[in-house]
Amino acid sequence: MNRIDPPPPQHQRLARSALAAPEIRSERMFHGIAVSAGVAIGPVFGTTEPEAVITRQKIHASDTGAESARLDAAIAQSQKQLAKLRARLAVLPEESQAEIAPLIDAYIRMLGPSRLVRGVRQRIQETLLSAESAVMKEAAAIGDAIMAQAEPSLSAEDLAGLRRRSDEIREIARRLVRNLTRSPFRSFAGLPEGSILVAEALRPADAALLDPSRLAAVVTEEGGADGHTAVMLRALGVPAVLGVAGLAHAAEPGDIAVVDGIVGTVVLNPAPLTLTAARKAVTAFARERQRYSRLRRLPAVTLDGTAIELQANLELPVELPLIVQAGAVGIGLLRTEFLFMNRETIPDEATQTESYRTIVEAMHGDPVTIRVLDWGGEKEIEALNMAGVVPEIADTNPALGLRGIRLLLRQPQLLETQFAAILRASMAGPVRVLLPMVTTVGEVRATREIYERVARRLRRRGERIPEKLPPLGIMIETPGAALSADALALEADFFSIGTNDLTAYTLAVDRAESVVAMLYDPTHPAVLRLVQFATEAALRMRMPVAICGELAASPKLTPLLLGLGVRSLSMNASAVPKVKQMIRSVQIDACVRFARRVMEQGDTERIRAMVDGFGRGD
Repeated sequence: MNRIDPPPPQHQRLARSALAAPEIRSERMFHGIAVSAGVAIGPVFGTTEPEAVITRQKIHASDTGAESARLDAAIAQSQKQLAKLRARLAVLPEESQAEIAPLIDAYIRMLGPSRLVRGVRQRIQETLLSAESAVMKEAAAIGDAIMAQAEPSLSAEDLAGLRRRSDEIREIARRLVRNLTRSPFRSFAGLPEGSILVAEALRPADAALLDPSRLAAVVTEEGGADGHTAVMLRALGVPAVLGVAGLAHAAEPGDIAVVDGIVGTVVLNPAPLTLTAARKAVTAFARERQRYSRLRRLPAVTLDGTAIELQANLELPVELPLIVQAGAVGIGLLRTEFLFMNRETIPDEATQTESYRTIVEAMHGDPVTIRVLDWGGEKEIEALNMAGVVPEIADTNPALGLRGIRLLLRQPQLLETQFAAILRASMAGPVRVLLPMVTTVGEVRATREIYERVARRLRRRGERIPEKLPPLGIMIETPGAALSADALALEADFFSIGTNDLTAYTLAVDRAESVVAMLYDPTHPAVLRLVQFATEAALRMRMPVAICGELAASPKLTPLLLGLGVRSLSMNASAVPKVKQMIRSVQIDACVRFARRVMEQGDTERIRAMVDGFGRGD
């Protein structure tokens, strides 16, 4: 009879597994989306959030009053939690506080008499759903309705905006449901210093709880570069990679990981050679960040003393700290669409004035270019729909439909309110006003007439506005506008060349359409010639001209743009330091000669090769 030995004691089993771990747990690499630059090495700390289980779907008609009371209690509790969370932001760096606080404030407002809350109450009363079921159903319906607006012609920025709006609704619903079901929230109390936080998902409210001084990096299985969580992690300065499929299940607490927030990779249980390379990368990145930190305080001036205006684009107020950190001298494009989102009424003059004034004051005297509402037929905004402003919302071809200045001139009350708010806010600092999607001289003239009429009305009302009105400029983002730039320059005070839309319209390519996305190329000779034509038209009139979009954000293309005569660039904040470094390494004469050679070319491949070879004798 065979003898069966008893199993060894637990401590012996653990010891044996620990000794065998280097052989069993070999190096594995995972890929994700790089959202916050940096390289980190540290032990994995996993965190999960218990699932909120909804046990009751339906209720009796007699229970609607009690269920509504439960909802009221959950709303009140959620408001208290968010207020407490906002108070805890004091432990974070000042720039991080400024990044996260506005989003928490938005969450608190959404717990008021919002579309979500009204819809939940209606579902409780009319469909006899429990409060938690009603919250989930209504949030899903609103979120799906928002994402249903994602037409193929939407730009990447607009699509990201839709995702953020949908995520905000779902985040508030998640908090309400957890409070209704009394489910615990995620805790970071046991997070060891220097560890790498690994989670399936990380919500913006979770990110607000993180202490960047204790973290080495953050990795999640879900999420992307455009969400609120990504923006917050960048503000915290923590290396982060999101969308890393399978990592949370593959990693075990204590595993060593290497996180590269520059290329978007995570190496689990790195081999000795990988660890050596990672340590060198950590040192190199620290030196690079130190170099860029010094650049922040240095002017954007070429080697031969030509000053370049280097500004940042701003889509949401929460991005303001990123602009300050990057060393930009002003906002070259403030997108005002954020003011009209997630609300059922059009923001009035006072609301808009306060929002613009806050941003202008935050720039401490640096100029702010405010673009009026750029809303097109392919996008839906609830406040405009409910006000009956956009009855033609379903254009057959929205990219060519009622959008930009076309919509505003058809609905002048929108434009007048926005002009009044901008003019009042301009007392707080230097402001410029930008008109989107201009294609004709008549549009500029009609808009300027409204602009000056609003100014006269404000003065009669006793409002303080600048004696000399802020400059009124136009976006050059269609071939028609570029080719008629000489005529438009007689009517506008400045140009801002939007190279993203200009490329799409010139090449008839939707970069969101995978079949033709490879044809989207801002270095195409046709695009560059339109940029050159519009720039030269502005320079002949001695008026400012700026580039915003992908061309402005690429350091490789900076010499070409300077050679074409551009002296103002506006881009996403993260691109500012690298572009500034390029500016400070070139001479204008060399850039002019280089641009002349490039503009003689008719082949995109040749242009790319020349751009890559600049400064190397090519």
